[in-house]
Amino acid sequence: MTESTRLMYVPEPDLLFRSEQRAEDARDGLALFGPLDAGKPYGMRIGVVGAPEGIDLYRKWVRRVVEPVVPAGPIASHPVFPGFEAAFGIGWACEPTITAEIDRLQILKSVGIPDQHQRVFQTVELFTSKIADARRRFEEAVDLWYVVIPDEVYLYCRPQSRISDELRTENPFEMNPKLARVLRSQRSMFEEDNKAAEVYSYEVDFHHQLKARLLGTNAPTQVVKESTLRRGASLDGADANAAAAVAWNLTSAAFYKAGGRPWKAGAVRDGVCYIGLVFKEDASASDGRSACCAAQMFIDSGDGFVFRSAHAGLRAQRKGSFHLSREGASDVLRTALDAYREQRNAWPAEVFVHGRVRFNHDEWEGFAAAAPSGTAVTGVSIRDSHELKLYRQSKYPVLRGLALSLNARSSLLWTRGYVPRLMTYPGLEVPNPLAVTITHGDSDPRVVLADILALTKLNYNACIHSDGLPVTLKFADAVGEILTAAPRIERPPLPFKHYI
Repeated sequence: MTESTRLMYVPEPDLLFRSEQRAEDARDGLALFGPLDAGKPYGMRIGVVGAPEGIDLYRKWVRRVVEPVVPAGPIASHPVFPGFEAAFGIGWACEPTITAEIDRLQILKSVGIPDQHQRVFQTVELFTSKIADARRRFEEAVDLWYVVIPDEVYLYCRPQSRISDELRTENPFEMNPKLARVLRSQRSMFEEDNKAAEVYSYEVDFHHQLKARLLGTNAPTQVVKESTLRRGASLDGADANAAAAVAWNLTSAAFYKAGGRPWKAGAVRDGVCYIGLVFKEDASASDGRSACCAAQMFIDSGDGFVFRSAHAGLRAQRKGSFHLSREGASDVLRTALDAYREQRNAWPAEVFVHGRVRFNHDEWEGFAAAAPSGTAVTGVSIRDSHELKLYRQSKYPVLRGLALSLNARSSLLWTRGYVPRLMTYPGLEVPNPLAVTITHGDSDPRVVLADILALTKLNYNACIHSDGLPVTLKFADAVGEILTAAPRIERPPLPFKHYI
């Protein structure tokens, strides 16, 4: 090791809950103090769409989670779920505000369509049309839609999935996929052909396409399999750990999507925002060199927003290597700063831009040009590293939060590892670190590492101690998939809850 190479420890960040109370684990904080937003939302107004059996499973599951769910395993790694009202301070009625039933045979008929583009599109249409119809017909407002899907939808409405012979039905119409790709850019004089070809411009993933097609509505969703609700509603002692985990994860996600903040990072400085860049390859390009760019922004209040660059078309010099132009980089940062100012009525003092690769000269020039006076911008590359492993003489691996400083601007940070609070390592393999490099800017490396560790605890879609990746990059691929899962429509920045 050189003089600049040294081991250090980044302390485990706390989270902030009701009444400014702090806890290391989100589950401890919710059970002891309640969520950050007290009394918001007022109650859980839930719409449920699915087959009658799925809607009934939802009711059974809610009846289960309004009471405590006691796991069978060690309390430290599998905390007791105290019941929804005890954890979040509001009620959750077992009967949904709105129910929208879909005949199960109709779902299975749609799932059995041989053409995968038509299969996914028609299956998504069953659910989105029911949500749209319910929003027109009912005066009651709902904060969140539970989309309860039969397991067959999960199995057969994903890329590369193949349907079984017993499920196979007929294609609603016949079109050569090659012709459909041509008609995306060169419209036919026959409008019925153009309409049929539109189906082939959607991604063949039920979850991503559903989220994308609902982005233009104020309808956050929680997609859940019937088997997950069945496992979560189980009273069998053997499934108690799974039932408790399902309760923690689904209830915290529902609370967030319904309009409340469960927690936020306790040590995030005022006036700071974090931006994670998303690059998604254009599936229509055969050479893998075309992509679009979007960004996720997270601010010190715990809120997150997603937006797409107006200059989204990118061309890589080599396959899979994408960079923004100077104009595109300026556009991304300017959009983020405008969204921040709209929320906080001020410019941020610090902006950290996270990416998986080192930003090049044009990108940095674009970021610098968009930043107003008084706003410091720091570029940080974060990627999984497999070049170095650390071992210790114990049955558990290295401590989470351990960091190896390589030089003044680069470090290895173990965001996965032994967690004293859990008295275990929640993983199976020897953990790999993140390679963190400050590519541009003059921020303190210890501050950058502490922020990244804190951002691993802001995944509201899973109520766990921490993730391996900061939230700026954790959902990057999924957000990119959703933004490109439907034909492009320009939309203003939307809260992060619409994408997870």
